Amino acid sequence: MMSESLFLLLGLVLLIAGGDLLVRGAVRIAERLRLSPMLIGLTVVGMGTSMPELAASVQASLAGSPGIAIGNIVGSNIANGLLILGASALIAPIAVQTRALWRDGGVGTLAVVALLAAGATIGLSRGAGIAFLIAMAGYIYYAYRQERAGADHSAAYDRAQAMEDFDPALVPHDKPGGSLAIAIGLFLVGLVLIVGGGTLLVDGAIAMAQQLGVSDAVIGLTIVAVGTSLPELVTSAMAAFRKAGDIALGNVLGSNIYNILFIGGITGAVAPTDIPASIMAFDLWMLLGASLLIMLFAWSGGRLSRREGAVLVATYVAYTVYTAGLI
Repeated sequence: MMSESLFLLLGLVLLIAGGDLLVRGAVRIAERLRLSPMLIGLTVVGMGTSMPELAASVQASLAGSPGIAIGNIVGSNIANGLLILGASALIAPIAVQTRALWRDGGVGTLAVVALLAAGATIGLSRGAGIAFLIAMAGYIYYAYRQERAGADHSAAYDRAQAMEDFDPALVPHDKPGGSLAIAIGLFLVGLVLIVGGGTLLVDGAIAMAQQLGVSDAVIGLTIVAVGTSLPELVTSAMAAFRKAGDIALGNVLGSNIYNILFIGGITGAVAPTDIPASIMAFDLWMLLGASLLIMLFAWSGGRLSRREGAVLVATYVAYTVYTAGLI
């Protein structure tokens, strides 16, 4: 049991470290390609910081473990909405722009419905994956147009902003600086660490599930999901401490959109898989309920209060205990 835990922990460390190096290198390479800083933030930073979840889900699906692949996506979104957003509201109440909430929260909720519909019909097939990626591209295009027009910031923008505030090395510049060779080297090293970390994490998670006598979905929904969501926890907490609650909320909503449409889309396109019956029967409905609860809390009073944050965190604790079979 100890060795499985160490493999899983080492895999998480390598995934997060590799993701950071990969995004740093990718940002500098994108600068050399003369992409605008705004576009780099919405695509390279936004998608690149999802690499830990992406690597875990794709490699789990390739390894024939849909419980970990889908559980990681669904569990990460549940952790984002209940644990991370709830903890951020406990640190400082979060003021909410109603228009942005309905737009980005609505997209995230529709993404959950789309995943439910796919699971009930064709599964996370290649066709479903491609459809999710097209929807992701459409959302990024919409967010880009919003930023160009000077409208309310999108969740995609807030997600990139939260990551850039946490790590200034991710901030894109109009004029490229530094060595291109170093940028490519960072990208490649990060890619190697991500692949290696994903392999260790998936192998450790499967072995841990076997040792504990639980389904791999339980491990995917809890340990793997929370582990790969650590960057969102740190960045949202930092935003809350800085009284930038709108960025904390946008980071969570944006992450949830990326997780289903981008990570789910890549997983389906590269390694099609069925959605486990247990996740279809309970966890996806839990995610849908959590999404609607967050929108209700944020809409009522125009903010997420500390009391509502405490309710979200308590709900996540109860969900985790139930999922782990401790009650």
